[in-house]
Amino acid sequence: MRIASILLLSAALLLSGCAKSQPAEHGAHGGSHEAGGKEQVQAVFGVKSSGGQTAAKAQDDTPLTIQIQDAAGKPVNEFDLNHEKMMHLIVVSKDLSYFNHIHPEYQGKGLFTVTTRFPAGGDYKLFADFAPSGKEKSVLSHALTVQGNAASPAGLKPDAKLTATVNGTEVALAIDGLKAGAEANLTYTFKDAATKAPVQNLQPYLGAVGHVVILDAAAEQYLHVHPTDEKSTGPSAKFMTTFPQSGIYKIWGEFQRDGQVFAVPFVVKVP
Repeated sequence: MRIASILLLSAALLLSGCAKSQPAEHGAHGGSHEAGGKEQVQAVFGVKSSGGQTAAKAQDDTPLTIQIQDAAGKPVNEFDLNHEKMMHLIVVSKDLSYFNHIHPEYQGKGLFTVTTRFPAGGDYKLFADFAPSGKEKSVLSHALTVQGNAASPAGLKPDAKLTATVNGTEVALAIDGLKAGAEANLTYTFKDAATKAPVQNLQPYLGAVGHVVILDAAAEQYLHVHPTDEKSTGPSAKFMTTFPQSGIYKIWGEFQRDGQVFAVPFVVKVP
């Protein structure tokens, strides 16, 4: 099989200047590519679109392959489950207007595969989030250009109010301690959009009340945050993390209610 758009990633740090994951009890991890001390992992990302063409095309089903290897280029064979999945793949457009959280299937011998669709042409970034067995979690990224008509770029401006209504649920976000390098508390509260009654029937999504993914404006600094109380069903969900640097960040909270998973995006400026 011909593989194009391949990028061999070394085990360099994804978060510039951040050599450690966020503390496990905070439910967040950054972008350390080191796994198990001096051992390192790397990834080969591949694209093979329908019809045998080796390029991603907007609106087409696009099979992606992600080969996980050790520093010597040998397949990494064993992976731990991380919130019910061996790999979380986050796909975002360059302007962060598009977000997709999908889960490649493990085929053995370090190979993960998944088929997805890109909504428009242009530049995207992929983050493979996984944990080789017995080693630290890793996040490896890949830049991908998708063929087709590009969407008009969306500006990334901080939201004046951190409230949104999605799928019949009114969601508000409050952040305590919003400052670079400090521990920040993220509290989501939920109301039924029609009745304004507190929502208390949130359902587990990937084994927890919700998940939060955070990226800076350049999509270089990555945080995947898990709740402090995974068994909560509402009307609130609390998370804890540390923003590594000042700047503008986009935050996606993912939750499930009435069998529907929904993402709530907010943009904040971290002083």
